[in-house]
Amino acid sequence: MTRIPTKPEILDWISANPTLTAKRDIAKAFGIKGAARIDLKRILKELEAEGHLEKRKKTYQDPDRLPPVSVLQVVEPDADGDLFARPMEWHGTGVEPRILIVPRASDPALGAGDRILARLTLVQGDDHHYEARLIRRIGTNPRRVLGVFRKGAEGGRIVPVDKGSDREWTVAADATGGAKDGELVEAEQAGPKTRIGLPRARIVDRLGDPSAPKAVSLIAIHEHGIPDSFPDDVVAEADAQKPAGLKGREDLREMPLVTIDPWDARDHDDACYAHADEDPKNAGGHVIWVAIADVAAYVTPGSALDREARKRGNSTYFPDRVVPMLPDRLSGDLCSLHEGVPRACIAVRMQIDAQGEKIGHSFHRGLMRSPASLNYEEVQAAMDGAPNDRTGPLLEPVLKPLYAAYAALVEARRKRQPLELDLPERQIVLDDDGTVRSVNFKDRLDAHRLIEEFMVLANVAAAETLIAKSQPLLFRVHEEPSPDKLDALRETAQAAGLNLAKGQVLKTAHLNRLLVQASETEDAELINISTLRSMTQAYYGPQNFGHFGLALKSYAHFTSPIRRYADLIVHRALITAHGWGKDGLRVEDAEGLEKTGTHISDTERRSMVAERDTTDRYLAAYLSERVGDEMEGRISGIAKFGIFVKLDDSGADGLVPMRAIGAEYFHYDREANTLMGSDTGMIISLGQRATVRLAEAVPVTGGIALELLALDGQSLPKGRQSPAGRSPRRKAVKSKRRSDKAKRKVSRKR
Repeated sequence: MTRIPTKPEILDWISANPTLTAKRDIAKAFGIKGAARIDLKRILKELEAEGHLEKRKKTYQDPDRLPPVSVLQVVEPDADGDLFARPMEWHGTGVEPRILIVPRASDPALGAGDRILARLTLVQGDDHHYEARLIRRIGTNPRRVLGVFRKGAEGGRIVPVDKGSDREWTVAADATGGAKDGELVEAEQAGPKTRIGLPRARIVDRLGDPSAPKAVSLIAIHEHGIPDSFPDDVVAEADAQKPAGLKGREDLREMPLVTIDPWDARDHDDACYAHADEDPKNAGGHVIWVAIADVAAYVTPGSALDREARKRGNSTYFPDRVVPMLPDRLSGDLCSLHEGVPRACIAVRMQIDAQGEKIGHSFHRGLMRSPASLNYEEVQAAMDGAPNDRTGPLLEPVLKPLYAAYAALVEARRKRQPLELDLPERQIVLDDDGTVRSVNFKDRLDAHRLIEEFMVLANVAAAETLIAKSQPLLFRVHEEPSPDKLDALRETAQAAGLNLAKGQVLKTAHLNRLLVQASETEDAELINISTLRSMTQAYYGPQNFGHFGLALKSYAHFTSPIRRYADLIVHRALITAHGWGKDGLRVEDAEGLEKTGTHISDTERRSMVAERDTTDRYLAAYLSERVGDEMEGRISGIAKFGIFVKLDDSGADGLVPMRAIGAEYFHYDREANTLMGSDTGMIISLGQRATVRLAEAVPVTGGIALELLALDGQSLPKGRQSPAGRSPRRKAVKSKRRSDKAKRKVSRKR
């Protein structure tokens, strides 16, 4: 008689063989044939009913998985010397997964009992289910230093690149990591701090040439003073956090709230779900749920975590790394809405009518469990008729209702007329060593627009709720353009043969009409860039002046509390307004919102500048091998010292200095924003097509120098030349400058 396996044996098999989970595979593994298959089917159904398994198509899978970033406890090595770990947080009812630690050469030695934060990869190993890469050991927070290694007789020293650091670090001979003299290195403190002598360090990463691509973002971090290491008390506070439970929360774990993010997303702070509204009074309407990570449950007012988060203001994103607002334990683990694990959230339920207008909403503090962490491309592919194994089972019950609700929101957006700029976003793709592999322009998919519309709606709901409850908050404010900037935009439009009406209250609809007029012309990019430059800088503040760009009366950031402190403030305000707990907005914090808003607006701009500088350096590194090549672009800026040209293939901005424009003197007209040749009368203006030669690309500074060859397909006129090769006008100007300088010198002597 065939022996039927027990339930634990079946769960063990499925856990150890995640790709062989069909009933046929299970029957084959246990030698079950004939009528015995009926008994196996009965046991599988019982396991499914008990919640141990869930059936997807024809396979059975354990519904619980470990988060991609988890806290582990190291266990004794096996007979082969391999080091394994067990999860500190396991919500599954099956057998606890076994985790193999894969060490790197720079990792510190680990022993049984150590608690570590690690990044996990699901594998199909013979005796383990996950492989773990160490992020750091829990309870230790070694100080990091970035600097240039100088080799010595025994070991060497590190000269920090941070301008604010005046102390060097000494490196022992066995802690150099093979670094060479002059290399940029990243090191961590080695051993206890001492009162005398230089501090000791151990090199953990060699970044090579300080001008190499891999060093670019690290240099920007130090150059702009972005805090990139957490104080010990902040790390300890984060490590001590435990997953939030169901107490005091609504149980939303059965709701299929999916996360949809970029394929390389480092955290997941928002999830969504939609369905047709069952209320007969709202025929054709929809119900949209947006759930946001409940960061306020872990980062409480006045705590070390709170002080550090406020100090940073936001996370900063670079092509090769992220400087997070919160430590890994929170940003990548407890606060991230990972697939298959319960996570605390604050959710908003919104009702919209058939035309996409919001007719009601309510907020809920809950516990959710996302069935899937999806990316934009696979979601869009599924809706376009090419679902994969992950999106296929979710297509009908989850994805199509999301898109149906989005279609209604599109109608409401058309009526509202937010500013519709068409400016492609660049994406720098790096190799493992930090070299720029390619520079692409990101596709704008409906999946991107869907999430954006859902997040905008949720942010509006948060602002409206807090206004209605007279609760202080930080608004996201975007004021309308100044008259001077509008006049400049109007002149640019007129130069392109377009029209921006004057003498009326400006609305985004007027700007959109201008953008539509330009869309069919060669000046489309110029008008889009000029419109963007005419806008004011958005900021955070406690007074509500509306959001001009989105055409909204009230707007607050609520949907990204993992990476923005402003959103955490709004979460706390909602907690206070609903009486959900003691972790809401304190009176003293509410009174200081003006100062907080100014501070985090500044940190946001600091991050933007650092990110832009890093992008410039990467682009310069990418183009450095093409010096001498001819390229096409469009004039994007004009100044008295030269013109800026945006290159077509990379989107990089390069400078053509005055000396490289042509063989004549050029007058700069500030009001018209043009250059005019003194000999030929040739006028250079914004938006003209330009053929240039790449003269220089310097990765260290991000500078790109160009030589102008042709405008609008026509070679530059030569102009009159003096025997020395310079125009008479230029020589006359220089002579006049020397004369003026001599007069000033005589005047000073008198």
